[in-house]
Amino acid sequence: MQDFLLHSLIASVVLTVLINLLPRLFPTQSRKVERKIHQRMEEAFDELENDKQRETRTKPRVRVFFPWKEMLVISIVLTVLLNLVGVLFR
Repeated sequence: MQDFLLHSLIASVVLTVLINLLPRLFPTQSRKVERKIHQRMEEAFDELENDKQRETRTKPRVRVFFPWKEMLVISIVLTVLLNLVGVLFR
C-alpha cells in the first residue's frame, strides 16, 4: 500500500509539472485553445441574448460543454503510461 501511495504522489507531482509546463512549451497551441474557449463563451452569451430578445425558449437555459472525446483519449493515454510505469518499477 505504501508503494502505491508513493507512486501516486510522484505521478501527481509529475502531472502537475507537465500541466504547468505544457503551455510554456507550446505557446501557440495554448493561445489557440484560449481563443476557442473565448469563442464558445461568446457564442453562448450571444445565444442567451437572442433568447432573451425572443422571449420564447426552445433551448434549455444552461448549455453544458462536456469534452468526452478528450477525456477518453486522456484516460487511455494515462492508463497506458501508468501500466508502463508499473511494469518498469516491478
